[in-house]
Amino acid sequence: MIKIRIRNEQSAFPFTLSVRYTIRKCIRGAVREMGGEKCEVSVMIVDNAAIKELNAQWRNIDRATDVLSFPMGDDSPLLGDIVLSLEKAYEQANEYGHSPAREIGFLTVHSMLHLYGYDHMEEDERVEMRRMEEKILKKLGLVRSMEENK
Repeated sequence: MIKIRIRNEQSAFPFTLSVRYTIRKCIRGAVREMGGEKCEVSVMIVDNAAIKELNAQWRNIDRATDVLSFPMGDDSPLLGDIVLSLEKAYEQANEYGHSPAREIGFLTVHSMLHLYGYDHMEEDERVEMRRMEEKILKKLGLVRSMEENK
């Protein structure tokens, strides 16, 4: 059983049922792909100002980011916490020329892989993490737009 808690703490963009569904679908897809079956994930939806504060507090980087991941460790049924800036997700979807659902899905899967221990600090890690992200997103039907494939 996968337990997912989602809290919307922002008002910059509408937090629709479609957004909630995309996040849940991507968490479940990532857990399935990683061979998991029983875990808990907490997701907090914020705006750029809130994620900027968290990024400064936890990573000493004083700027807004798109998503933060806080893994809980191996002994906890709680896989971890995800903090996602819905504002940044919409900005990036516009910038990259794809749908908000694709960007929200990508950020959720990306964060889930961090919860499972993936990283992208080294080139080989980045390549493997990107391969896993695309594999999961493809299975979920959240493929890249035509502009991205050019």
